[in-house]
Amino acid sequence: MPIIYQVDHSRDGGSFTTRRVVAIQHGKQIFNMAASFQTDEESWEHQHKMPEVDGPDGLKDLRERRLEIADRLPEALREDFARERDIEIRDVAPLDLIHPEIADDHHNIWFRVSRPIDVPPALHHCLLAYASDMALLSSSYRPHGITWLNHKELMSASLDHAMWLHGPIKFDEWHLYSMDSPFAGKGRGFNRGMIFNMAGDLVASVAQEGLVRRLRTKD
Repeated sequence: MPIIYQVDHSRDGGSFTTRRVVAIQHGKQIFNMAASFQTDEESWEHQHKMPEVDGPDGLKDLRERRLEIADRLPEALREDFARERDIEIRDVAPLDLIHPEIADDHHNIWFRVSRPIDVPPALHHCLLAYASDMALLSSSYRPHGITWLNHKELMSASLDHAMWLHGPIKFDEWHLYSMDSPFAGKGRGFNRGMIFNMAGDLVASVAQEGLVRRLRTKD
């Protein structure tokens, strides 16, 4: 259905500019976003070091791992589950997709756009923002040994998502997404992520709270 986007020019400053976007469908708000833009400038710099993990070469792509178990899923789900995707994901220490063991909440993946792209730099930031939602919420599942495939009582969704961009990005090259989940409870899971390029530069930070609810049975 058509979506109407209302953009509020909240502030135009000398070095910072902000916008507020509201998406409306069927006359109701379904999404809101606050965005802040800044001119480039020099200042003091420091960053956390990139974790020392195995590189992407030799790791299986998520689609390869999904194809290995596709025949164990209901036929209605197989085609979409194993289809090719535009974002390539390689898990550094993958868990079983259907029966994962209870694991630490720390989680590292390599990801990128699956083919070279010739687009303006800003679109690389947009693509990274889109991909940053992938795998992050699953950090909340890991300490409990659950996935959306193996736990019929699990209800999950992203509730809010924040992202800070620290530098230029070329998202058709590999980036390491290092994630953790410091807290889960009350039907919600809190997750954080740091995104590094292959040179070890921290190019973005992410925080997300998601719904991690056990479905209630009706009387």
